[in-house]
Amino acid sequence: MKIVVLDGFTLNPGDNSWDEVAALGEFTVYDRTPPDQIVERACGAQIVLTNKTPLSAETIAALPDLQFVSVLATGFNIVDTQAARSRNIPVSNVPVYGTDTVAQYVFALLLNHCHHVAHHDAKVKEGEWARRGDFCFWDFPLHELRGRVMGIVGFGRIGRRTGELANAFGMTVWAADVQQGAAPDYEPFEWKTIEEVFAGADVVSLHCPQTEDNVGFVNAALLNSMKPTAFLINTSRGALVNEADLAAALNEGRIAGAAVDVVSAEPIRDDNPLLAAKNCLITPHMAWGTVEARKRLMATTVENIRAFQAGAPVHVVN
Repeated sequence: MKIVVLDGFTLNPGDNSWDEVAALGEFTVYDRTPPDQIVERACGAQIVLTNKTPLSAETIAALPDLQFVSVLATGFNIVDTQAARSRNIPVSNVPVYGTDTVAQYVFALLLNHCHHVAHHDAKVKEGEWARRGDFCFWDFPLHELRGRVMGIVGFGRIGRRTGELANAFGMTVWAADVQQGAAPDYEPFEWKTIEEVFAGADVVSLHCPQTEDNVGFVNAALLNSMKPTAFLINTSRGALVNEADLAAALNEGRIAGAAVDVVSAEPIRDDNPLLAAKNCLITPHMAWGTVEARKRLMATTVENIRAFQAGAPVHVVN
């Protein structure tokens, strides 16, 4: 079988071998594929792997040999799954690979807000510590997490792991989810509504999937309900947040800060209002990208392809 990877660079920038995938067929990998070359590059392939390169209904229709799509991620909205289903083309994803990695990254963002480590490192190297003459200094108030409330919107695998880490730091955990499931075995923990989470938590971390119903749900009304000392973290999907409303809340001092690893259009556009917002940390969609997580993603992709070739596809989303 011919296997084509349309955008393999983020999964393997040089430290995550394709060898096991390549062993499963006639293999071609492209680091990136522009929209006008998708059909040309995928033409003749029975198996197409994609991360963020879209496979629309029109594209799928133009690929008569296509038999299977494996998405190199958990989110699969870049594939028209209904169009694939109408052709009996299974679409698989990688449902579990970054739970610990993304939860860990949430705390990287939160701890940076609490201590501004990189800022103070830069100040020391600029000579500021020596100039001040004191045995210590800091430019921002420093915060301890114990006793604070971590509010988590979306209490799936990553949200639950984030809650476990918050509990380990001595935080109270509040969670909001349309499907609550079992409560965790640690305390203090409470189920809350989204409105209660935003109004009462010291930190709000988003871990919900993007749907047609929740685009932009983090808007001025929710942001205005937050404590002025509260901090917002988004490592989920950029479109969950109304970025103009968040920028306004930050610039007007209605919340203390925000950290986002995702934005509504990626890579970020020059006119994104968060670029000029006060106290807003932006990172380039990297929360998932540890070597360990990407190796797990590669291993599951191999599993997906082998299962399809054996006639029993797994992790099928359509």
